Formats: sequence, structure tokens, C-alpha cells
Amino acid sequence: MVIRRRREDGTYPPRTRIPSVVEITAEFGIAAVTARKVHKDLRAEGLICTEPGLGSFVAERSKTAGGEPGK
Repeated sequence: MVIRRRREDGTYPPRTRIPSVVEITAEFGIAAVTARKVHKDLRAEGLICTEPGLGSFVAERSKTAGGEPGK
């Protein structure tokens, strides 16, 4: 997944806003339902956190890295 790879390579460092569902839809030419699933999956993995009204941001540490999401 491109968003995950960008997070790992430092393109999206911790606390950086990631593209919205609308932006993902436009950039990759995918359906909105697919873009929403991308956000949902990344949140479930603890890789991003979403702040209502502000957007989604890269979590400082993921669940898989032993940290709490968003901390």
C-alpha cells in the first residue's frame, strides 16, 4: 500500500497529516469506498489516528511497534 510505504520511508513522518479520502480517490483513481477502507485499515493497524474535523495523521508509534497508537 502506497500510504504505508510513504509512512515507512519518511515521506509522512509522525504527526503528519495524510491525504483525505477525497485526496486518495483523486490521486489513485479509486472508488471512495476503497479509499475509506484504506483509512479504516490503517487506523485498525494503529498506523494513523483520525481527529474529527482535522483529518488523519501518522501515529508516532504503531501497535505492531510496541507503542500505543497516536502516542
